[in-house]
Amino acid sequence: MSDFKIIDGKAVAATVLDEVRAETAELKAKGVTPGLAVVLVGEDPASKVYVGAKDRTCRDLGLYSRKITLPAETTQEELLAVVHELNADPLIHGILVQSPPPKHINEEEIIRAIDPRKDVDGFHPQNVAKLALEDPSGFVPCTPAGSMRLLASAGVQTSGAEAVVIGRSMIVGKPMALLLMAKGSDATVTVAHSRSKDLPAICRRADIVIAAVGRPEMVKADWIKPGAVVIDVGINRVEDASAKNGYRLTGDVAYDEVAPKCAAITPVPGGVGPMTIAMLMKNTLQAARQLTA
Repeated sequence: MSDFKIIDGKAVAATVLDEVRAETAELKAKGVTPGLAVVLVGEDPASKVYVGAKDRTCRDLGLYSRKITLPAETTQEELLAVVHELNADPLIHGILVQSPPPKHINEEEIIRAIDPRKDVDGFHPQNVAKLALEDPSGFVPCTPAGSMRLLASAGVQTSGAEAVVIGRSMIVGKPMALLLMAKGSDATVTVAHSRSKDLPAICRRADIVIAAVGRPEMVKADWIKPGAVVIDVGINRVEDASAKNGYRLTGDVAYDEVAPKCAAITPVPGGVGPMTIAMLMKNTLQAARQLTA
């Protein structure tokens, strides 16, 4: 196979954002402006870029955006106080504390402190439970939700398909598996990871491979059966002397060798990445609807 389809995350994200823009205008006409607060602790360069992008997207769509930047030495108690203030703020419907925080911050405690009705990242235990229970009032983590939207946009049939998710994180791997096996998606799902025996053989069975392991170009051509669909969630910086800034971005999949074997594949960058912010906006809209219903 060489006539593979590239799944364009930028185009699908633009469609999602257009939907959010239209629905936000409808809500604003009823006197409700969806509000998102993003909290950044410290000076992590990548986090600053992400937070800036989220803030700009909010404003572009007509949402109320509140960006809170705290110094790296902020204490756990000070950060919790900010979260509690945002929980009580009626103008804020979604709260996101940018990950990763500085090492002295207990991130799990911060996540649990966020009002689950405002947890637009979908990481609070109540939202994890709602995902497992297939309760649509919960929030689905943005990257897996975006990956499902990409599969749908490409017309990928998940029902009865064998899917392999490489990676078992709470951010991507576990929620992705739950979404794929949920009623309506109906895939048969294997969750594989670094301890799995003969990972290439496991992947070769799959009609759909979700690579979310955080290792550059780990998935090779001989891992993929002809005609499979590959969603590459990884985004890794790899040193490259020929690149202008000294590095290039690559996924968890060796794209150049894998793509010709696929029916469809997401590129990196420009695949799953743009979907994450788009689904965050969709979650914020959902939170605003539910909190003001």
